[in-house]
Amino acid sequence: MRRRMIYVGLWAATTAVAVLVGVLAVSTVGATIRDRGPVGAEVIRDTDTDRTSVPSPDGPAVRDEIAGEWGAFDVECRDTWAYGVGVRPDEANGWRIVSWEKGPDDDVDAVFSDGQNSVDLEVFCNRGRPTLAELERNTLGD
Repeated sequence: MRRRMIYVGLWAATTAVAVLVGVLAVSTVGATIRDRGPVGAEVIRDTDTDRTSVPSPDGPAVRDEIAGEWGAFDVECRDTWAYGVGVRPDEANGWRIVSWEKGPDDDVDAVFSDGQNSVDLEVFCNRGRPTLAELERNTLGD
């Protein structure tokens, strides 16, 4: 009976260590593997800044447009803060806006749809410039 308890204890400890290693691996390198968002030295951040405060709207801004067959999403960066400035769906081809995020946030999203398809954009600020982090295309059901 004592030997079984030792085996159960060892199994539980090994399982806990394996889960911990998996969680750490996914959280530290998962975004890099998927090539999403700011990772490592790709983004220059000011670590002395209080991240709980709202960014100043008077900071230097860089604006860019993320465009495709669905239309365009205008995003502005102030340091590492992203602002969704505007969206322009390609209405002539049946695209409309489902939702979009104004920010400020570390990334902003916009979702476009033509009734049969949807496009979900995620944009973040990479070195102060709007950068597409993810473009997800979906086929909608009936």
